[in-house]
Amino acid sequence: MKATTPSEAISEHASYLAVERGLRPNTLLAYKRDLDAYLDFLRRHKIDDINAVDESLVNEYLSIRLSHISQDGESPAPATVARALVSVRSLHRFCVDEELAQSDPTDSLQAPRVPMGIPKALSESEVVTLLDAVTGQSPRNLRDRAILETLYGSGCRISELVGIDRSDIDLEAGLVRVFGKGAKERVVPIGQLARDAISQYLSNGRSELEGIRGDKEAVFLNARGGRLTRQGCWGIVRDGAQRSGLNARIYPHVLRHSCATHLLDHGADIRVVQELLGHASISTTQIYTKVSPERLRGAYDAAHPRSRVVH
Repeated sequence: MKATTPSEAISEHASYLAVERGLRPNTLLAYKRDLDAYLDFLRRHKIDDINAVDESLVNEYLSIRLSHISQDGESPAPATVARALVSVRSLHRFCVDEELAQSDPTDSLQAPRVPMGIPKALSESEVVTLLDAVTGQSPRNLRDRAILETLYGSGCRISELVGIDRSDIDLEAGLVRVFGKGAKERVVPIGQLARDAISQYLSNGRSELEGIRGDKEAVFLNARGGRLTRQGCWGIVRDGAQRSGLNARIYPHVLRHSCATHLLDHGADIRVVQELLGHASISTTQIYTKVSPERLRGAYDAAHPRSRVVH
């Protein structure tokens, strides 16, 4: 395994948070502050390979960090304390997933529990508006429509989507092989609309993007014929959102959230959704089962005998 410096690891992690997770600028800035402090600590300890960080070193950093917080004379907000720990944990888990490190030194860390909010998801009508906004028969439009349909239709991560090769797709069976975190392979189904969009792109658009020297294996290509990057895919989703006129903040993970939410709304078994999304733990999938205030209000109004006054 090639050595990766802490600085390089933090830079790649920052790109992942911005592109794949689509975090807001203020949240990214908070992560940056936490990990800049962590980087300074590692440099003082002359750590030049992220794989050399062990649990005792992380605990030392956290002890120093938490002692500095307590010296302010005020109890920090639970979310602030949690973020200091979560930032470091997020970095090391990312390094393991991306094979930049062999193990995660934060596995046994106990972070303060912060209530997990309901993931932002589009309504079904908003998804239709987004997908229908990408029209036209140019190679790029065919590609972009196929990407949006696949993200929503399969619930795959953006990193999984850009890694799909032509040999990974079985359009007749409606199945796509993807490689998730830690290079774990799984096969996910896609619906007829996604199959049709991919088929049109492969038949009428991909070859023009590939050209003479382009990538022969990758399904989704950029304008130069190379494999589309996560950043490129993020830009395609953003452009689709702008075309649709939706005011909601839309990034690739929103389509993944929407896929999971809509499946559960229509009665899908939670363990099936867990398998589809590639979640290692059912607890990650369970956050999608939380009922939004709007759905709660609607169910209450429809079912409770005293929800409204009858004259």
